[in-house]
Amino acid sequence: MSTSEAAVELQEVWKTYGPVVAVQGVSLRLRAGEFFTLLGASGSGKTSLLRLIGGFERADRGRILLDGEDVTHRPAHQRPVHTVFQDYALFPHLNVAENIGFALRLRGVPRPAVQARVATALEMVQLQGLEQRLPDQLSGGQCQRVALARALVDRPAVLLLDEPLSALDAQIRVDLRAELKQLQRQTGITFIYVTHDQEEALALSDRIAVLRGGQVLQCDTPATIYERPADLFVAEFIGQANFFAGTLLDIHGHQGRVVAAGQPLEGTLAMPLTPGAPVRLMVRPENLCLQSGPDSGTVQGHVRQIQYLGYATQYRLDVQGHTLQALELRRPGASLFAEDEEVSLSWSPAHALIFPAGVSSLPG
Repeated sequence: MSTSEAAVELQEVWKTYGPVVAVQGVSLRLRAGEFFTLLGASGSGKTSLLRLIGGFERADRGRILLDGEDVTHRPAHQRPVHTVFQDYALFPHLNVAENIGFALRLRGVPRPAVQARVATALEMVQLQGLEQRLPDQLSGGQCQRVALARALVDRPAVLLLDEPLSALDAQIRVDLRAELKQLQRQTGITFIYVTHDQEEALALSDRIAVLRGGQVLQCDTPATIYERPADLFVAEFIGQANFFAGTLLDIHGHQGRVVAAGQPLEGTLAMPLTPGAPVRLMVRPENLCLQSGPDSGTVQGHVRQIQYLGYATQYRLDVQGHTLQALELRRPGASLFAEDEEVSLSWSPAHALIFPAGVSSLPG
């Protein structure tokens, strides 16, 4: 991809606040029309990056380009970018239509054009008929839709979204999440979304950048990040996972055997390793296969708790004093296990990853 093809490009960007290094040499290239998510825990640098892109903060070093233009030193109001904040930031004394059209009126757009564009924005966020309501007459989800419409009505090249759903109830978040993705596809605008919610990031994004300590640990598609995390921290941070601590016994091609839980366990090397190294083998709950009773060559455990979820059953297992999770999707012929039942655990080596131990561990 050439620079001109990147909607947003960060080149070795640094930002410090006193002794705190918030962003450490981050380089990213975002394609036009992409739904891109900055994912990380509190203090990871994701909001600082968003503020740098929006022009609310000035980078100490590095360059920020929007559609090929260097905007590193350009103030926020001179960038083709709008921001949707967590707290909506609506004007309480203006009704819905006035809030949405405020920036257009400020720029001197003729009244008929403002009305037409506000009507289009209202339709996009499904708020037709609520034009005259004040913000305090709206639900949280409706307020967030107004904030979205206000940001989109000016047709920005890039839309920045700073945890816009975090203040909403769970079901409203799920509904708005689907609408957000549809809205992004409909408009073709580049969305840059900040969240600490892994499920939200996986569901919405074309690509995700996982941040920690102001650095990008991995930038890839949701499927790649979930199935092939770059390191132990990403593996622990994204989704649920079971880990076996042990020693790498031997290597055969891309696969290895780990001595853990009192026996050799097979998996795929996540990165180059040498026999004898301390490692952790990761298996996702949905990749664990359970069978009743003991079975030689497999890991033995006991069912300690069962949670029936409708679409699946989640088992909490005790394996030599360690707690593991297994998830079985509901399907014809699937057997249900009982509490305290002895079970055997197995998995495909292709669905288990072997990482060096101690590379990084939550929450540090």
